[in-house]
Amino acid sequence: MSLNQKLILITNDDGVEAKGLHHLVECVKHLGKVIVVAPAAPNSGQSSAITVDRPLKIKRHSDYHGAEVYSVNGTPVDCVKLAMHAILPHRPDMLLSGINHGSNAGTSVIYSGTMGAVVEGCCLSIPSVGFSLLHHSLAADFSPSTPWVVDISQRVLEQGLPPQVCLNVNIPALCLPKGSKVVKAARGYWTDEYKDYTDPQGNPFYMLTGRFVNTDLDDPSTDEYWLEREYVTIVPVTPDMNATGAIDDVKHILYS
Repeated sequence: MSLNQKLILITNDDGVEAKGLHHLVECVKHLGKVIVVAPAAPNSGQSSAITVDRPLKIKRHSDYHGAEVYSVNGTPVDCVKLAMHAILPHRPDMLLSGINHGSNAGTSVIYSGTMGAVVEGCCLSIPSVGFSLLHHSLAADFSPSTPWVVDISQRVLEQGLPPQVCLNVNIPALCLPKGSKVVKAARGYWTDEYKDYTDPQGNPFYMLTGRFVNTDLDDPSTDEYWLEREYVTIVPVTPDMNATGAIDDVKHILYS
């Protein structure tokens, strides 16, 4: 790569063969040198998990639209860490994750492997963005997302992001988005989270299911509100988990 060429690291949580990953490469390949480091297998719901109980290995794959492609037998965060340690020629100018198959709006950002990788990049002070399409099908049409992915990626690459801030971008499916909104994540909770089954030996087991209950249902300052109205949502996220505004209240509880 040339000395003035931008370096873009791409990862995801759906695996190195995912259609959304390929579409993301196609969207940004003209912006610089792209290197993909993605999980060898799907790793949804891994959040910021790292692998500590087995060796991690890197596998080189065929290039895709000029992008170097590698897989790691670990989590999305493992991919970012190993990319920095053993693959990239130098620090990337931007990290992109996705395009995820399914929503990462609302409180889903807590569990998301897509956003786990983005938060890891943010911790390393790399401008980082996660993209998700609200469609779980492996055959989902990602083409309506293209203008938004290209524009957001180009702007972040050129202008950067505020310190310790990354972006969680969700894109409505089965429509042409009407526009975009910079908003906050909707609050809510998951209910009916597991379905009960019994194996042939009569032993109970459980499978994750459930539905998200939006407690900010009519709040136009939230992502869920605008996604329902066919807008792309952009939520600024920070790895800083300090509840500094609650320090005085906690002091009162513990010391009064």
